[in-house]
Amino acid sequence: MSVPRVSVVVPFYNTQAFIGECIESVLAQTFVDFELLLVNNHSTDGSREVAERYLARDPRVRLIDNEVFLGQVDNYNNALRLAAPDVAFIKIVQADDWIFPDCLRLMVKAGVENPGAGIISSYYLHGTVVFGAGLPVERTLFTGREVARAQLMGRGFFVGSPTTVMYRADLVRARHDFYARDRLHEDTEVVYDILLEHDFAFVPQILSYLRTDDASIMGRRQSFNPTDLDGLLCLHRYGPRFLEPEEFRQRHDEIRFMHCRFLGRSLVTMRGCELWQYHRKGLATEGLKLPWFGIVTHAVNYVLDFLLNPKRLVEALGRGFRRRWRKLR
Repeated sequence: MSVPRVSVVVPFYNTQAFIGECIESVLAQTFVDFELLLVNNHSTDGSREVAERYLARDPRVRLIDNEVFLGQVDNYNNALRLAAPDVAFIKIVQADDWIFPDCLRLMVKAGVENPGAGIISSYYLHGTVVFGAGLPVERTLFTGREVARAQLMGRGFFVGSPTTVMYRADLVRARHDFYARDRLHEDTEVVYDILLEHDFAFVPQILSYLRTDDASIMGRRQSFNPTDLDGLLCLHRYGPRFLEPEEFRQRHDEIRFMHCRFLGRSLVTMRGCELWQYHRKGLATEGLKLPWFGIVTHAVNYVLDFLLNPKRLVEALGRGFRRRWRKLR
């Protein structure tokens, strides 16, 4: 049986500090039958020049410049459409991340052994912390329903970011816009779309690294607590299709409580407008609004708790003032 080819897709925009390490990690793979597609989104910081150095070094590298500047989702969708038509699997590696040497080999192996799997994932490092745990290590194949239910119920998050997963190429080609434009966390939600009809393969090894730097793609979102918002949005969209009604109600109450608690504390500590715009925009994708009654209730409780310890209140307010001062400077 012939070994299937892979397209490794790296869309990039102004990631000069990281893209070299990203490319090197792909070229160091123990699996060799791949194309490395570098898609430049009108970078202005020298990223393209870094990428161009690898063209002469390895014939598997292709470098393409977008005709016009694209937003992140459109950039990723466009890059995926440029993958070679003969590949069996497609893997995005975000330009500020990198993958371990056995990543492609083990993911392709899992995909070949489990042809019903639409997505292959693994453990991953986010900074120095390992994520992706929660699935039985003695199994490599799970139904889409198993994985979706576990994630929606908060028993683990197994798909990380685009860097941590590999897609079956025919599923990517079947969607003109692989990532939906009207979703806040489009990379997570496309996984649920696929899990509705396909299995999920998992490699119980650490195969990718996600950067935690504040300037990275993922790092810019982390201070906004995307986890609870993402969980709430996915629960609204996919919960009725994967969960029983009582499970849905219970999980909705849990995650709504955590979301309101975070926003209530953010209100007290005077988080900036960008955070509120992020949550407002995200909720709007499901026709939801900021739950002000719950937010204010948690804010009041937060202040009351601190009044019992004035020193903690002053410290919390001080952190809020310092954040705003740094942004104004």
